Amino acid sequence: MRKAAYLAHRQGQVLVLGLAMIAVLILAFLGMYRNGVLIGAKVKQTHAVDAASYSGALIQARALNMQAYINIAQIGHQMAMAHLVTLGSWAKWASTSGRSLSANNPPAWVIATHFGATHGQSYRRAGAALSLSTIAHQHQALHQQFIKHDEIVEKVLARVSYAIRDTMENARDKAISEVLKANYPDMTVDREGSLGTWLQGQKEQEGQHLSPSLSWHLDSPDYSRFSAVFKPRANYRSLLFEVSELYKFLGDRDFTRKSLLPVSERCPHLRHELRRRGSTFLNDQGNWQSMDTQSYHALRSNRWIGCYFREYPMGWGWVPGQSNSVPEGIDYTENPPGDFSSDDFWRWVNKATQWNILSGDSNPLANSRAISERHRWSGGGVVPYVDIVNAKQQASLNFTLSLKQTSLNGHQLVTRSRAETFFERPSYRQDKRQEMANLWHPYWQARLIGLED
Repeated sequence: MRKAAYLAHRQGQVLVLGLAMIAVLILAFLGMYRNGVLIGAKVKQTHAVDAASYSGALIQARALNMQAYINIAQIGHQMAMAHLVTLGSWAKWASTSGRSLSANNPPAWVIATHFGATHGQSYRRAGAALSLSTIAHQHQALHQQFIKHDEIVEKVLARVSYAIRDTMENARDKAISEVLKANYPDMTVDREGSLGTWLQGQKEQEGQHLSPSLSWHLDSPDYSRFSAVFKPRANYRSLLFEVSELYKFLGDRDFTRKSLLPVSERCPHLRHELRRRGSTFLNDQGNWQSMDTQSYHALRSNRWIGCYFREYPMGWGWVPGQSNSVPEGIDYTENPPGDFSSDDFWRWVNKATQWNILSGDSNPLANSRAISERHRWSGGGVVPYVDIVNAKQQASLNFTLSLKQTSLNGHQLVTRSRAETFFERPSYRQDKRQEMANLWHPYWQARLIGLED
């Protein structure tokens, strides 16, 4: 009886201990759940901020690579324009050669006799080029193509290049915002300092219930000093010249052929000369010009001036571009006579010019006719371009993205990520030299980098 009473007195005490243990386990599980929620939110937020920062750096890389493609395309269009003005002067030169042939001044047999059958045959074939007399005129076929290239250079590529530079930061920020919104479609995502974050702050001060929201902040250097719009001066012009040297058609077209036999007793060391002169170049105003001439210089002599070269222009052509300025160092006169029936050539030269008709090596009379019959092509020339200001001081673009999540079970999560847009060649240069960052090769890439301490 006494044992049964004792057991009855002890009944239910284990239940109390069990309930206490269950309560502890429930609290532990609740704590683990809350920690799990926080850890999951932290992991998701870390992935989201990394994806957003990488996307922002990738937008920058694409913008800088586009600048490089545009700069390269500008060079390509400049080469096309140089070829067109050269074709124009060649066409004019060929047609005027046909004119000289038809006028028999000089005769084809004279050229063939003194300089060989090849030159004589070439001169005779110029008769078929008379139909090219108008192809280089304004608003004709070549000029129309020139205008199209010029419009693309100035109204398309240049404007797009300037717009990319002006809007790159905004495009990066928009990409960051869109990536964050895609990762959190059910939450409000605003940039710090925006109206949305200001309203959230007001609610928090008033003690109102806050719905879960995200705000992000970007720490980045001043991008306005990274790149700039440069005028097409020495470095740009030297690049154009280097590229133009790859095309033999744009090279100097200078050639002198001398007759074989002596001509004059007074100067037996001299011969008749056939001078071909031609060049394509970029003038100081940034316009392409091309001039082509060819003249037969017959050796003459008299008792007044001795030996001299009497020039017979055979062909001439000049496309001066927009500026219409005569190249420096060109011997010419504005109003050359059509013939010398009323005055001797050497007398007219002494009275009207400063030409050296004995030891000179140019075609001054052909130059004069080319300039007097010039065809001016309208065009804007080379345009300012975008490039890095100082690659030694700032060769990359980097920023730090901070993402803050509020009202997460009373906690606030802040994650940060750092990304960089950098320049790196996919392979070594042939000269083994290290290439500095530039906007001429599309080698810009994006990556995540470690956070600064």
